[in-house]
Amino acid sequence: MKKKNMRLLALLLAAVLALSACGGGNKDDSSGGGETTPPASTGTDTPGTTPAEPSEPAGTKAEPVKDFTTYQTAANEMETFLVFNNEGQATQDVLANCMAGLLEVTPKGTLQPAIATEWGTEDGGLTWTFKLRDDVTWVDVNGNEKAKCTAQDWLTSLEWVLNYHKNDAKNTSMPTQMIAGAQEYYDYTKELDEADAMALTAADDAFRNTVGIEVPDDYTIIYHCCKNVTYFDSLAVAAPLMPLSQAMVDELGVDNVKSMQNTDMWYNGPYLITEFIQGNSKTLTRNEAYYDKDCTLFDSVTVLMVDDALMGQTLFFNGDVDTCSLSESNLHTIYDDANHELRGNLVEDRAAKYSYTIHLNYGKRLEDGTPDVNWNTAIANEAFRQSLYYGLDLTRFWARTNYIHPEKLENVAYTMKNLLYFSDGTDYVEHVWEKIGLPEGKGRYDAVKAQQYKEQAMEELAGKVTFPVQLDHYIKASDQNALDQATVIKEMVEALGTDFITVNIKTFVSSVSKEVYTPQLNSWSFSGWGADYADPENFLGQELYGNDSAYFAVGMSHTNDPECLTDPGLIATLEEFTAMAEAASQIYDDLDQRYDAYAEAEAYFLNHALAIPTYYNIPWQLTKVNVYSKPFAMFGMQNNLYKNWETSEEPYTTEQYAAFEAAFNG
Repeated sequence: MKKKNMRLLALLLAAVLALSACGGGNKDDSSGGGETTPPASTGTDTPGTTPAEPSEPAGTKAEPVKDFTTYQTAANEMETFLVFNNEGQATQDVLANCMAGLLEVTPKGTLQPAIATEWGTEDGGLTWTFKLRDDVTWVDVNGNEKAKCTAQDWLTSLEWVLNYHKNDAKNTSMPTQMIAGAQEYYDYTKELDEADAMALTAADDAFRNTVGIEVPDDYTIIYHCCKNVTYFDSLAVAAPLMPLSQAMVDELGVDNVKSMQNTDMWYNGPYLITEFIQGNSKTLTRNEAYYDKDCTLFDSVTVLMVDDALMGQTLFFNGDVDTCSLSESNLHTIYDDANHELRGNLVEDRAAKYSYTIHLNYGKRLEDGTPDVNWNTAIANEAFRQSLYYGLDLTRFWARTNYIHPEKLENVAYTMKNLLYFSDGTDYVEHVWEKIGLPEGKGRYDAVKAQQYKEQAMEELAGKVTFPVQLDHYIKASDQNALDQATVIKEMVEALGTDFITVNIKTFVSSVSKEVYTPQLNSWSFSGWGADYADPENFLGQELYGNDSAYFAVGMSHTNDPECLTDPGLIATLEEFTAMAEAASQIYDDLDQRYDAYAEAEAYFLNHALAIPTYYNIPWQLTKVNVYSKPFAMFGMQNNLYKNWETSEEPYTTEQYAAFEAAFNG
């Protein structure tokens, strides 16, 4: 049966079976920069080495998968085909396969050559030079060559990212914090009329004479940083440093680039998006013009869009997809039955690169667009926030993803583990744990403290708000998995007392961003962030008050809404945190001091309960993929790059995965 027909049949079958499904599931990875997971080899001018082709899967004679099929939930459909104009995982996971950048990451998280064959800094991170290969081409969706990929394409892309009217402040926080003149150019374009800004190119004096990038020849790029950025090369695997051909911009027109489709865009990566059906499926086909002729690629990758994770699991059970994370109910069904045919295939995934957090909305609005004064007043009160911070017993919530080892999912810091290390080898996050009084990284839940803060909040807010405070929690309509999860969340919150707070489970139809976040209707959001580059700046920078490049502050917490956020105490706390984080960013000559200053800022952020760290994503799965063979770093956008994957036509066994993990860590 042809793959397209199989896909349609699988979707129909899954839709029927999903009607009778019940139980839990895994949470959607709906954001993160990072696009955004072991520490990078940064600050070196010694390039990595190209990895060997994956070996035969240990302990199996099964053939590798040639045409890989996976799924994604409909709520996580990609939003654009322009990689610069998006900071969400769902979009970047796909576009990372269409875009070849300067560098790539290995399964161990180290940097290795890609289009750049050599790179380094000779002055402690002030200047970075990348030498490019000369055999990379841009092609259209049919594989026809359109242009050579040269150093000029990184001039074009940086101008686009820094141009306020072209890129809407997406992905700007990284280059503006690192590259000389980048902030000045961004500010300059922001003040221009839209038409004048859209007409600018990297060839214009305004860009050439302001921004610290030069291309002495077609295959050399030199970045001049505004400070000693010893970790700058880790940004080379993230969206801001992907290339963009000016010839494509000229062909489509500036106005049409952001709205381009898969059939319009140009490709220089390993795959072409040869089919895209919104909300249904997308097919990636091997790019025969891709420069790396020695790598292992699939002939095709098909991503099916399903209503919820339960449907994805049904597809795996029917043999129609090659991997799935297991819901709580399905994990119970298999794990609790010693004779289940799939029990020997249960494997625990690697921790995703994302640190998941509850982002509180300080600028909530009602459906008529007016400020939700009751919620905004309550959440501005620190005791009210502290009651939530200490009072949420997340054990049942974690168990929905990993009931076998729910404790592994506990997260009490904002920044992700295994991203950064002090000179003595200590994880940066461990310093945060110590500073917030949880040195083992566990045990934030404290019912006694929560009750004390509840009583304090009710006293301080008496006459100012109406109790119980209404918390609006949004999920996708008709998503049983999301509803089951929301029910657990409701019980978790209302355990604080329905005299204090109650949860309203509300729904959106298709786009949480357009229907919920933009109109500011939600009281909070559960969302993850993965680093774009290896520095705490990239995490805490998303929460800076008064910075329109701060992803969460602007897009989810809405601290930039002066009509809603009026409490002087909260504003002062946000300003103090921002000042601490910005001061930390100026320390570049001693990384230990830099990290310690950031850890102090992060601890301040958490001690004032400005957000609530929630979980790490470590699900159990059934899979034909050896996750230890995949590109994997705690930064960048390449963790779902379908390149050099080790696979098997038969699902891997628990024993095989134990061997993979032992070999990886050996």
